[in-house]
Amino acid sequence: MGTVRTVSLTDVSGFLPGEPVPAAYYTEYPGAEDRLRDNPMFRIPPQRHHVAAESNVDLIEQAVAPLVERHGRDAIRSVDVLLVHSQLPDSPFVGAGTEVARRLGLRPTWLIDVANAGCASFVHMLGLARQILLTTDARTALICNAQTAAGQLFTQSEVRRLAQAAIPGDGCGVGYLTTSAASPVLAVTSRHFGAYGGDMTCVLDDGRRYWEPGESQLRIGFTEESVRTVLERGNRLVPEVVADVCEQISVPSERIDLLITNQPNRTFLENWRTSLGVPPDRHPDTFDDCGNLFGAAIPVTLDRAVRSGRLAAGDLVVLGGFAHAGDYAGAAAIRWGAA
Repeated sequence: MGTVRTVSLTDVSGFLPGEPVPAAYYTEYPGAEDRLRDNPMFRIPPQRHHVAAESNVDLIEQAVAPLVERHGRDAIRSVDVLLVHSQLPDSPFVGAGTEVARRLGLRPTWLIDVANAGCASFVHMLGLARQILLTTDARTALICNAQTAAGQLFTQSEVRRLAQAAIPGDGCGVGYLTTSAASPVLAVTSRHFGAYGGDMTCVLDDGRRYWEPGESQLRIGFTEESVRTVLERGNRLVPEVVADVCEQISVPSERIDLLITNQPNRTFLENWRTSLGVPPDRHPDTFDDCGNLFGAAIPVTLDRAVRSGRLAAGDLVVLGGFAHAGDYAGAAAIRWGAA
């Protein structure tokens, strides 16, 4: 029998564009009123980052640069698998993946633009890449999360008045996977909930479809009821998938060395770690510095934890998050620096 292959999340890297944008950019904007502003879902972070003219590909190129420095240009250029998730696509017809490959000089056998899994798409892509590396001749993968909606969608003149606008931030996080024992991925759990599909909507007040000409501005269709639904599902789903992945590796959640989640708001972060028995010092929080980075939050937060020395060789890292109004939730367990 052949040797069982091991897949590792060998390295991560993150990038944030521009200078921090303070909360006053929203709170002091004329007419900034919204009955949802006092809801726990929309408690404003002190700062976040915005793209100016940068594209998703620009952010990915910046985030990948440290990987090139640490592993060599040849290693990154020779990746077999490239997976890319863009929270706000640059083009309505073409994903960012092929332009990422062109910009970085990659020639991957597998190139997939991932459209689903939102704020937990790093976990989703980690699971996809791991499966490809375990079952094909591919040996290395690059997974990329780019978020550019904050400085584009949420700074529109009318949307900027709403509570939802002050929460997102822009940034990018990437992961480098190899068939090695460097930091083995021990288990991944993914759950798709079709019953919740379509519950997160974008709306235009004049009723037109987003590609039709008009003057109203695209925003997320939050209501008091939909916010209650998202809070209930998110509070439940993330502990469930984290507990599931811990059960797969026979380690109770209280023994997680570092829990890395998406960063939607302070309420979720506190409820998740309380539910799982993980103290705050083992649950890194980038919300106050970066806002909600959507899909980029998990790799950016993990990168910050690694660079600040919060991980020791052999630590158990668990990634977890949920997407949109709960249509996806996923978690992954990694033995960091095991080799």
